[in-house]
Parts: sequence; C-alpha cells; structure tokens
Amino acid sequence: METVPIQLPGGTTAPVRLFPGPDHEHETRRDAARIVVVVVPGLGIPGGYYEPFAEALTGHGLDVAICELRGQGDSRPRPDADSTYGYHELVSVDFPAMFEVVRERFPDSTPYLLGHSMGGQLGVLYASRIGGRLGGLILVAAGTPYYRHFPGSRGPGLLLGSAAMSITASVAGFWPGDKLDVGGFGRQSRVLISDWARLARGGRFEPYGADIDYEERLARLTLPVLSITVENDDMTPVASARHLLEKLPAAEITTWHLNRPLGHNGWIRDNAEIVERIAGWLHDR
Repeated sequence: METVPIQLPGGTTAPVRLFPGPDHEHETRRDAARIVVVVVPGLGIPGGYYEPFAEALTGHGLDVAICELRGQGDSRPRPDADSTYGYHELVSVDFPAMFEVVRERFPDSTPYLLGHSMGGQLGVLYASRIGGRLGGLILVAAGTPYYRHFPGSRGPGLLLGSAAMSITASVAGFWPGDKLDVGGFGRQSRVLISDWARLARGGRFEPYGADIDYEERLARLTLPVLSITVENDDMTPVASARHLLEKLPAAEITTWHLNRPLGHNGWIRDNAEIVERIAGWLHDR
C-alpha cells in the first residue's frame, strides 16, 4: 500500500491509499485494460477500515484506491466552527484532487467509483459533474436518507431527527458527533449535516452553494451502475437504495441483494461474496 496526502482548502490534509493489483508494474499493454476501484467511505467511517476490502479486490486483478473524506479518519484537522464544506465542496473540490492522484498512479486503469452509504450519494453527484471520465459506479449499502422510504416509525423519526441534527450543528458551529453518538457519524461540518438533513426531509439533492442543478444532471447520467443492498441494513433499506437509483433513469443499472444479515457495515470485513460479485460485474464491462 502507498499513501499520498493531498492538500485541501483551509489547511486540511487527507490521505489517498493506493493498492496496486498483481503485476501492475509489469502491465503496460494498452489492450490489457485495467480497472481501478476508487472507494469513497461512508459518513463517520475511517478510510483505513476498508483496507481488507481493498486487498480482497486486488486479489481479483483490480487496482484500488481509498479516498478519505475530509475531516474524518486520518484527515486533519477535525471539523470545527470554521468548517463550511458540504456535499458540493466535497465533489467539486476534494474529489477532483483525489482522482488526480489516482490517475497519476494508475494512468492506464479505468476508474470505477465505489461509494458506501453517503459515499454513494457523493459518488453519483461527482459522476454527474464529470460524466464519461468514470467507467461506472458501484453503490454498496447506498441510498438516500429520504424519510418516506424508511419503514414504520423510522420514517417520522428520521424526519424529526434530521431537523434536530441540523439545528444542533448550526448552534454548535459543527456536528459534535464525538460527544453525541447519533448514527455513528462522528464530528462533521455543519454544512455537510445540513445538506444531508435537507435530503432526508425533501428527497432531493440541493446542496448548499451548488453551481449546477444536480438532480437534472443525474437524470442524464448514462454510466453503468451496480447497486448492492444488504440484509438487516437499517440505515439503507432496499427502498432507500431504490430511491437513489430512481434519480438515474438513463443509467444501465444492475441490482443485487446480499441475503446474509451483515447490516450496514458488516460486509466491509466479511466481504467475500460482495467482492466476488463486484469483480464479476467489472470483468464483464
């Protein structure tokens, strides 16, 4: 593994972890197409937690990169009252810098973005900005938090809870997830939490400071997409994942449900079935 730190606005640094697949250094033929899977973590999950998953993917001849989200994992500093980044800044500023590192290290590999949870939400927004420069999208346990797609009392609870989190973050200047363990989100920018809460209440991607109509761009996206849902995932039920896919009517969508009850994060380490499914889908491209 190689680690390349990148510089982001406000003096923030974030590492990109690089995992070359077998024989990468010796693979120079242009007709032997390689793929690099670029993993974007979920909210509050350190990039390092995905390392065994990345190593399992390399066993299938794939190159892999893990991009740390700003302010979490090994990224420094932690969010505070001066942190004003949200969905838009992450996909318009941070992702291009991370993908520049990936393309420099793996110039002959076609990038496929794999987003987990909020990483999937950010992934589709980034894809809507750059279109054909990605080979496709892989969404694992990724949907929208729109409250209408959560069963029973979870829907109203999410509606009220998202509003409360947004208000708390606004008052405190940041989301104090290191003190309030709600959802395992960790300490986060108030703008990021506000964007997430707006999506939870209204079901539309309308991030603060957006320079494009993301919903309109998503509707025109034609990339191949693999969406994987997991049994016992209370944070991304199947209806939530389906709502995200409904925003991509022009995409070539493949869906698969893992019936083992691994929940929202268990598949990251207990990953054999998902890795096999992803590798098979990629090698069929």
